[in-house]
Amino acid sequence: MSNYYALLAGVEHNEEFQTHSNPRGIAAVDTPPNTSNPRAGGFTRRPTARDNIDDKELLGNALRNQIGALSKMEETKKHKKQKVLLMGKSGAGKSSMRSIIFSNYVPRDVRRLGATIDVEHSRVKFLGNLTLNLWDCGGQDAFNESYLTTQREYIFSEVAVLIYVFDIESREFERDLITYGKIIKALQEYGPSAVVFCLVHKMDLVQHDLRERIFDERVGFIREKSGKFDIHPYATSIWDQTLYKAWGGIVHTLVPNLNIIENYLRQLADVTNAEEIVLFESTTFLTVTSVTSKIGAMNPHKDRFEKLSNVIKTFKQTLSNHTGTPSSSPQINEWAIKLQMVTIYIARLTASTYVLVVGPPGEAEFNCLKVNVQIAKEDFVKLDLTGELPGRERGGGAVEGGRGEQGRSSG
Repeated sequence: MSNYYALLAGVEHNEEFQTHSNPRGIAAVDTPPNTSNPRAGGFTRRPTARDNIDDKELLGNALRNQIGALSKMEETKKHKKQKVLLMGKSGAGKSSMRSIIFSNYVPRDVRRLGATIDVEHSRVKFLGNLTLNLWDCGGQDAFNESYLTTQREYIFSEVAVLIYVFDIESREFERDLITYGKIIKALQEYGPSAVVFCLVHKMDLVQHDLRERIFDERVGFIREKSGKFDIHPYATSIWDQTLYKAWGGIVHTLVPNLNIIENYLRQLADVTNAEEIVLFESTTFLTVTSVTSKIGAMNPHKDRFEKLSNVIKTFKQTLSNHTGTPSSSPQINEWAIKLQMVTIYIARLTASTYVLVVGPPGEAEFNCLKVNVQIAKEDFVKLDLTGELPGRERGGGAVEGGRGEQGRSSG
């Protein structure tokens, strides 16, 4: 098993990787693989049980699958807008976390942000036909009173997710709970199907060995005021990966057809012998979903996805500073790290997603991985257009590599 998080984390600190193929360990691939013929252009794969399938049959399978999906291109594109309320006491850190996640701020820059006046609206397009409609609600007492009276129906109707932020530093926690309880009652009235996330924020200010106990105590009090809602609590800070963990969980609940996407990624992982595949949203680099093999599940870094989000987004911001391009622009098209024990491949999948694949070492395996990711790109583009993924049977359009009759090759 590879500790690939530690490998990627080194990029943030400009560490060099020693490999047999590239002294710096990072292979920039500018030319896309020839997907029309998986053996063209010097592409080879290890002998497998599928070697009796000739090129014509392989390409015929791929063509039939693609033709079956083309009819869906004519369907009307239906966007699914999800209303998300971001609420909490003034100064709790709502706008700071929103700016870090969605506006590419770094934590040291959020100090210059002013207080939110009334409600600030922002929209973010996520995977497929999902648009996140975020309402950042000012937390001053006058605004809360307005939300609960004159604007009650307007604010709390058709809410998919409520994110309520509690400031761990607050000296008026009981009063904060009363306000939260009133908001929960309004949500029960106008948005009873909403999912509620409670973020206990600024946990970096709590002594490390006391954090778990204090967090559990606060969550216990919050649950008592949560009515019929089964809340999802998170301890967060803008200074570490906990913020990405919380928001990744929020996005995970909102993505439509997530089970279809995960099943597709499992097929891709199986065909490429991948330890792990992670799907990221391209602007925020929040984890949309992931699939992990039995070997990948042994990775001791349980919060590796959130750390990867933080590391890669910081790297993109560094690229922005040195190239003068906006940090929200797609600075990375493909990025490969080839090591003796593992290959890590990051590629832009669609306009709104990146994929990270942790695969086996070896040039033949890497080429096979690239071919199959290219096939996946074509299908995920159709997901962005229609909100659906075309069905793909095992072996249809996919190129298997590194798999013999004895299972995974040792590489």
